[in-house]
Amino acid sequence: MPSQLSEQTIETVKATVPALEAHGLEITKAMYARMFQNPMIRDLFNQSHHGDTGSQPRALAGAVLAYAQNIDNLGVLGAAVERIAQKHVGLQILPEHYPYVAEALLGAIKDVLGEAANEAVLAAWDEAYWFLADILIAREKAVYQAIADADGGWIGWRDFRVEAKIRESDVITSFVLRPVDGGRVVAHKPGQYLTFWLDLPGRHPQKRNYSISAAPNGETYRISVKREPEGSASNWLHDAAEVGTVLKVSPPAGEFVLEEQPRRPVVLVSGGVGLTPMISMLETLATTGADVPVHYVHGALNGATHAMRDHVRELASSTASVNATTFYLEPRPEDVRGQDFDEEGLISLDWLTANTPVAEADYYLCGPKGFLRTFVNGLALAGVAQDRIHYEFFGPADELLAA
Repeated sequence: MPSQLSEQTIETVKATVPALEAHGLEITKAMYARMFQNPMIRDLFNQSHHGDTGSQPRALAGAVLAYAQNIDNLGVLGAAVERIAQKHVGLQILPEHYPYVAEALLGAIKDVLGEAANEAVLAAWDEAYWFLADILIAREKAVYQAIADADGGWIGWRDFRVEAKIRESDVITSFVLRPVDGGRVVAHKPGQYLTFWLDLPGRHPQKRNYSISAAPNGETYRISVKREPEGSASNWLHDAAEVGTVLKVSPPAGEFVLEEQPRRPVVLVSGGVGLTPMISMLETLATTGADVPVHYVHGALNGATHAMRDHVRELASSTASVNATTFYLEPRPEDVRGQDFDEEGLISLDWLTANTPVAEADYYLCGPKGFLRTFVNGLALAGVAQDRIHYEFFGPADELLAA
């Protein structure tokens, strides 16, 4: 492939921006419909992000539009490229899968745009697609190789056995996983997730990402899973996955990670099950004796849904640099302020700016979409530099990226 895109391709792709703004979602839905006619390709993806209410087609439509808008200045898309590459590594996307996507994308553009998608437009998008694909393939190759070369690393899917199953709250259960082969496991970066291949009865194979909720130890991983009312995978894990169950797991992935040697105060802010990567970060900071102030701020509905409360309080009480604050939106009568929780209501931007070092801290955020929209945008408006705001969203963060 060429080292850079041709001027003609850049001009033609930019000319399609209005069409993408009007029909981008229609194109990506048509693209996935084409791809999923092939069972091998369909089974590569997390199907919970697709369907009538799925967010992945919207996320991809936003990404395609951003690519077209910035086709002459691709440097601004560096963070998005890394995010996509990490997701692909988790899902075990390989170079041989890319031609299927190219065929489906170009076919969808032709289907939706009709005569407007003439030979010149399709040729330009073909060149643009493969230019980006080559960047992703090269980055993914490097990530795969680094994992394979690391102590305890592996390639592809590895069998792990559930060693312990721990009920953390009414809605969250933890699973401690040890490899069946008895070998070591690669040390994840705090904040990363594992991808699971789940063979559920009566369903196509399911792919799911679950954040690792423990500091790296070289021997096991822990995930903490919220039971979702309509979640086929989470319900199966809660109800059917017992001690001894074997699960297929790909290596840790994800670009939302704690800085290896923090130089500034660290503020970990989470809502609900968003605490899972934060626990990994908090454990790491506490056990490594990081020489920076650490603020752990978590919001839960009440004591019934609050996971790992005692564990966090123990870490905070035993580590001088750690300060933990818990918010309950609707405390139960038996929830005691000062013992079970610290503040009533929602975590607010005003509270964060008054009680955490906004002028210098790194903020790590994880929670529902509304939670993230509030704090990703709010902290930026409060003067926190973009490179000090880090966030993870369980699913395609399309609206956040657009914002």
